[in-house]
Amino acid sequence: MHRYKKSSVTVAIRKAKAGDVDFVSRLMAETLGPFYNGDHQAHAQQIFTTHINGNVDSVGQFSLGQYIFIAEVNHHPAGMIHLVVKKQGTVKISPLIVAPEYRGQFGIGSKLLRHAEDFACKHHARQLYCTVAAQNQDTLKFLLRKGFHLAGKAQDHYKPGIDECMLYKPLGQGLTPDLSDISIVPFDEKKHAAAAHQLILSRVGSDFNGVDDTWMDALFASYQRRESRDVNAKYKLIFIAEQDRKVVGVVVATPKKGQPIKIMPLVAKSEAVFEALVANLPQLLAGYGHKLYVHLVPEPWQIACLQRHGWTIEGLFPEGYAPDVTVQQWGFSLNKEGVSMRKMRIKRPYYDAIMSGRKTLEVRIGYNSIKRLKEGQLLQLENGHVLGVVRIKSIRIYSKFADMLAAEPWREIVPQAKSKEEALRLLHKIYPPYKERLGVHVIEVQK
Repeated sequence: MHRYKKSSVTVAIRKAKAGDVDFVSRLMAETLGPFYNGDHQAHAQQIFTTHINGNVDSVGQFSLGQYIFIAEVNHHPAGMIHLVVKKQGTVKISPLIVAPEYRGQFGIGSKLLRHAEDFACKHHARQLYCTVAAQNQDTLKFLLRKGFHLAGKAQDHYKPGIDECMLYKPLGQGLTPDLSDISIVPFDEKKHAAAAHQLILSRVGSDFNGVDDTWMDALFASYQRRESRDVNAKYKLIFIAEQDRKVVGVVVATPKKGQPIKIMPLVAKSEAVFEALVANLPQLLAGYGHKLYVHLVPEPWQIACLQRHGWTIEGLFPEGYAPDVTVQQWGFSLNKEGVSMRKMRIKRPYYDAIMSGRKTLEVRIGYNSIKRLKEGQLLQLENGHVLGVVRIKSIRIYSKFADMLAAEPWREIVPQAKSKEEALRLLHKIYPPYKERLGVHVIEVQK
């Protein structure tokens, strides 16, 4: 094993050369054996030969090219990655391996993965994907931390007793919508009923027989029973997505015996609104049960959104609600072991300021979900597909923005403002008076 001082270490990524074949073959045979059946040395020889011979795969039907790259630490081989460019506009990692003596040092796995993303973007791929054994927890957690989403799990796939997880990461994420102008609020029948009624019928009726005016009347009546919290009364919880004070999304939740919570319907006028609803559901419903499940007929972008937020598919119901329609059930656990992180959507300039340390105070108004935040809690900040984690150091509450700015350093709240007066104008632009009246919560965060 080579020992280095971090200050003297140089990590480089280069294309594999003919002399790397033994390193690649040994690394694959030693690393893959516990999780995969098959002759890994023969596999290594096959992909290496393809790489050396112009990257052309003569037997792969969907493969446009295969490439192997080597990570070096001070000119010593320390890891490898094999990338397959597919005809479908994707790139597969198969595999990424860091040599055992270098694991946990110098960020070699991260550098190989970054190289793979850059490589995929240069080949105009829309997605990077791979599979990893569920029992290979270190690698699985690493990929999930790096923004990969779990697409599914196959039992006994490559080796009996070993389950294989399918993962992917969308590329070109800079085009994601800003969700911070969408508010999720409790249903107010006087304000929301007519628009919610129309939106639900327009989006749900064709896929779910029986969703009609009578069904809607019963839905709103069941909302009036929510204070009982008696599951036998089949009470409903309803939340509305508002944008520019208009109804743009509706979600209905029904707590069940045994404490699952059924979500149906879940409707939205846009991808951004759907994302906002999915992102907020766990914190809105955390006190009502142990898991969420939703019945819907999703578009591909809705599937991607659900997977991005940790939902997994649980079942398919061919013609369960209507002829020629297959409804899917997706589930989300509210009490996963070790997970105590809340999510918060935030505008990109404020996200960047917090993650760079220029902004330590985030201001929100007193929705119930904000009131449930606690000191010491981890908070996952999200802007589209970009996310970062901070810890809540303290929370302070004021009746209005003017009082808050008299006590708090305004530069830590709105760093782009040039004066306290400008900071107040910006806050009022984000939160009009009817929202300010709910109370002003100052959340002090630290990385």
